[in-house]
Parts: sequence; structure tokens; C-alpha cells
Amino acid sequence: MNNTFSITATSEPRVATPLVNKLMLLCGLMMVVGVGAAAWAQYVGHHHAFANTREMPWGMLIGVYAFLAIISTGLCLLAAISHIFGGNNLAPLANRMVWMSICAIMGAFFVIGLEIENPWRMPIGNIFFPNLTSNIWWMGTLYGMAVGFMFIEFYLILTKKYSAAITLGVLGAVAEASANSNLGSVFASLNSHPFWYGSQLPIYFLGCAFLCGAAATIMFTHYAHLIRSKKMDDNTFKGMQTAGKVMGLMLFLVTIATVWKFVNAYCGSEEMVLAADALVKGPLSVNFWIFEIGIGLALPFALLMMSRLNSIQAMSTAALMVLVGQFFSRFDLVSAGQMVPAYLGYDNLPTYLSYSPSVAEYLLVVGGLGTVGLGFLLGERFFGQAFKSHDTH
Repeated sequence: MNNTFSITATSEPRVATPLVNKLMLLCGLMMVVGVGAAAWAQYVGHHHAFANTREMPWGMLIGVYAFLAIISTGLCLLAAISHIFGGNNLAPLANRMVWMSICAIMGAFFVIGLEIENPWRMPIGNIFFPNLTSNIWWMGTLYGMAVGFMFIEFYLILTKKYSAAITLGVLGAVAEASANSNLGSVFASLNSHPFWYGSQLPIYFLGCAFLCGAAATIMFTHYAHLIRSKKMDDNTFKGMQTAGKVMGLMLFLVTIATVWKFVNAYCGSEEMVLAADALVKGPLSVNFWIFEIGIGLALPFALLMMSRLNSIQAMSTAALMVLVGQFFSRFDLVSAGQMVPAYLGYDNLPTYLSYSPSVAEYLLVVGGLGTVGLGFLLGERFFGQAFKSHDTH
């Protein structure tokens, strides 16, 4: 067995079609636009470029970072599970999961790195001035470790050193799961924001990770075959069906968790009731009912049940709906937790603080999504042979 890596052996020239090349160019331009928006924010000042205020310091970009990081965690966990146990239907999709997990977390780093006013302080502070009592320090450290583990794991996959790759995959999955629950704890440990506070969010984020990971697996597997104009083989289709079962189960569980979150909120303090009202019948109600609940939970579950997981198009459409819904869910979570003033009832404060993302924030989101898209296309072009269903471990 040849254990040396060769880009010639893993690449797929047939993927380099004019359409794919144009899509790569588009994703690259999206990244350039995002970097340009960040550079402009540095020039004029983040307080001018972004719509965040002292009262609402976290905005859309925090939600998008959480969204992409959660997708990365889900892909990493599902890949690790399929690699560890082997012989399961998800195994043929696992190598692509590892690569897309890397792409998703790089998109998350793109967004959060350029959202920070002084991004160069982050790596310096993380390494030289560690704060072991900080959830955010642990989150950054663990996600950094996870990326390192996954890069090594993917290299080992390419060189067919599968036993070592499984070990690195397990380490990456542990780091990702820990980082993801830490991400939830960043919100859940803030007792000044009652709508976030509590022990539910770290577990809820892990549940959303499995949901998003299964959805991303289905969607990217389908798109990989579309850009090749290639019929899906039976093993890959069975893997998609298994991912569809995971997605359906997690849709059910996330729905239950969402219901209980509102039950608890309406049994809580005035601030919790108002935050829940912001979603149910307030300024975030359109996002909540149409995108988060309708498009993100109800419709994809119904589509999976009606198609009985026998239609590739139905599963892929449901997966896209799930990811759209989860995008809005993260935005709603971040916004609802801050909209109720901390000193409600004093100094004629409004019932809800207002926040509307700025153009620069939208452009950074475009850049983050472009990072993921370009990573996907480059992976299919240069590592496509490693994603084939027969090359599993």
C-alpha cells in the first residue's frame, strides 16, 4: 500500500468544469468582499461600521459564528462516530465530513476574527495570557485544538494511515464537543441575561450540532454529485438515508427542547417573559415563526416523513431548510437574550432595545459563507478521490 500523499492521486480533474470554476471565483469574491468590509470597519472604527451598541454588544456576527461552529462540531462528531465503529452506512460519507468540518470552522474563524476590533490580540492573549476561568478562552483554545487535530486526521486519511486517523478523529471530536458546549456556556453563564442563563444551552447546542451536521452531510454530498453530473451509488445513498434519520430524530428533539425553553421562560421572571414574547409576538416573531419554526423545523420534518427518505432531492431540500432555520435560530437567540433592557422600568427605557445589522455585518457574513463554499469546491476538486464511498475506514 502506498502511504505517500499525492495531489495527483486525490484530485478529480472532471470537477474543474466552467461552472465549478465560476462558483470558485464567486466564493473567492465573497471572501474578498468580507475582508474589504472588515478593513473598512478597522478604518472608520467598529462602533461606526457595526450596529452593536453598549446595551447590545453582540449582534449578527456572533450568531453566524455560533452557526458555523455548530455545523463544524456536528460534522466532526458524526465523522468520528462513523470512523470509530466502521461498517455503518455513514462511513462512505465520513471523509467528506472531516473536510467540511474544517471548512465550516474556518468560516466561523473568518467571521469572528474580523468581527473583533483588535483581532491580532486574540492569538497573543490566548497563548501568552491564558485565563483558565474564562469560557471564551476555553472555547477558542478547544476549537483551535480541534482544527489542529482535524487537519492532521485529514492528512492521515489522504495517506491512508487509517488507524492513526481514527485516533486523531476521536481527539478532534472530544475537542469539538467540549468547545461547542463551552460556546453554549458563554451564553448560559451570564446571569445578567435571564433568557440565556441556565444549564440547557450547552446541551441544546450539542443537539443542534448533530442536527446541523446531519443536514450539512446530506446537502454537501448531494451538491458534490450535482457538480459532477454523476448518479449517486447505493452505498452513498444509504449513507444519506442514515444521515436523514439522524436529522429527523434531532428535528424532533430540538423541537421538544425549544418548547421546554419557552415553558420555562413563561414560568420565570418578567425579563424572561418579555424575551420570550419578543420571539413569539414581538420584533423577532417573523424570524421565529416563519424561519426558525416553519422552515427550520416543521417543514423539513414533514418533508422527510412524506418522502420516507427515498428521495435525494427531498432530503437535500429538507437539509437546506434546516440550515436556514438554524441560521435564524442563532440570530434570534443572540438578539432575544439582549433585547430586554437590564434596568427595565427605570429611566423610561423601552420594552425592547433595537438592533438591525449594518451593511458591513452582512458583508462579513457573505465572506464567511464564501469561505465555506470555496473550501467545499476546492475539496471536491483536489481531494475528490478520497471522498469516494469505496475509500473508507
